[in-house]
Amino acid sequence: MNYFQAIILAVIEGLTEFLPVSSTGHMIIGSSFMGIASDPFVKLFTVAIQLGAILSVVVLYFKRFFKSINFYVKLVVAFIPAAVFGLLLSKKIDELLESPMAVGISLLVGGIILLFVDKWFDKPTINEEEEINYLTALKIGFFQCIAMIPGVSRSGATIIGGMTQKLSRKVAAEFSFFLAVPTMFAATAKKLLDFYQDGHTITQEQTNLLIVGNVVAFIVALLAIKSFIGYLNKHGFKMFGWYRIVAGLIIIILLMTGHNLEII
Repeated sequence: MNYFQAIILAVIEGLTEFLPVSSTGHMIIGSSFMGIASDPFVKLFTVAIQLGAILSVVVLYFKRFFKSINFYVKLVVAFIPAAVFGLLLSKKIDELLESPMAVGISLLVGGIILLFVDKWFDKPTINEEEEINYLTALKIGFFQCIAMIPGVSRSGATIIGGMTQKLSRKVAAEFSFFLAVPTMFAATAKKLLDFYQDGHTITQEQTNLLIVGNVVAFIVALLAIKSFIGYLNKHGFKMFGWYRIVAGLIIIILLMTGHNLEII
């Protein structure tokens, strides 16, 4: 991996982390196009730079993170399912991280669902984060586990999970952002541990790539979050659904016609 490739992946991450289109899926496709998807460091990189994007949430919602202990308890409760299933299924998840076809199918199926979400859950009763109870937080946490399949979208799964529990689109989106903080910290720590346990070490050059990637992802995500919240409130999910369907079909067709997606 070179700096150009690192910046491209970081921009993809920053733009897509908080959209219901799957940042991991897009980075898998991006790294596949660049011919670097199977590199162990690239797999680490695509997880670790999500931390940079997630830190933008802490900056934008700084006051919310110091509001109450109850806020943290709800995040911990919602995080538990992903922590358990992530440990149990880590090897299977790593295998899927090399599969553009899994991404294509997930994008397609998820896109179809997004076309109807606004109609399915159009009568929210929870309009403030303080109204979310522990059981609701736990249920949203189980929805987050679905996003362990590349292409599903962590934010999409948790936002929809929140909407099934009567959260408004805005509250569901913001809770999804908050939940990303402990989730991505844990995912990055786990990925680093696995990387070292597999006998790899991080060179100074790779450290620099991680720094650049996290900084770029952080800056791009800062711009993306506010734009997404504003768009979601006004227009809902339909545009993202059509985007996922088109992107998924293109990927599936390319793979089924013998293309391996490696172009550079």
